[in-house]
Amino acid sequence: QVQMVESGGGLVQAGDSLRLSCTTSGRTFGGTGLGWFRQAPGKGREFVAAISWSISDKYYGNSVKGRFTISRDDAKNTVYLQMNNLKPEDTATYHCAEHHQNCSGRGCYDSASAYFYWGQGTQVTVSS
Repeated sequence: QVQMVESGGGLVQAGDSLRLSCTTSGRTFGGTGLGWFRQAPGKGREFVAAISWSISDKYYGNSVKGRFTISRDDAKNTVYLQMNNLKPEDTATYHCAEHHQNCSGRGCYDSASAYFYWGQGTQVTVSS
C-alpha cells in the first residue's frame, strides 16, 4: 500500500521560511514525477510545484515562482518544498502527490487529475 506523508507545516509570520517534506512508502520512489498542491478554506486545489522523474524539469505556480523551490531525494523517498518569503495568502493545507501520466511540459504537471497517490496534507499558516 502506497502512503505519502507530509510534514514540516506550522504557524509562521510573513517573510519567514518553511521546508515541507513528503515521504513515500510502499513502492519504489524513483521513476515518477512528484508535485505539491495546496488548498485554502473555501477554495479549490491549486498547483504549487512539480518535479519530473529525471529532476531536470521543475514547474511552479505563478503565485509562488521565485519564492518556492521543489527538490527530491530518491534515496530517501522524499520530495521537498522550500518556501521562502511566505505571505498570508500562502496559508493553506499543502498536499504532495505522485504523478501518473506519461507526458511532459508544465501542462502535464499542473493538473490535479494527473496525479494518483496523495498525502493527507500539512497545514501552513502565515500571519501578517
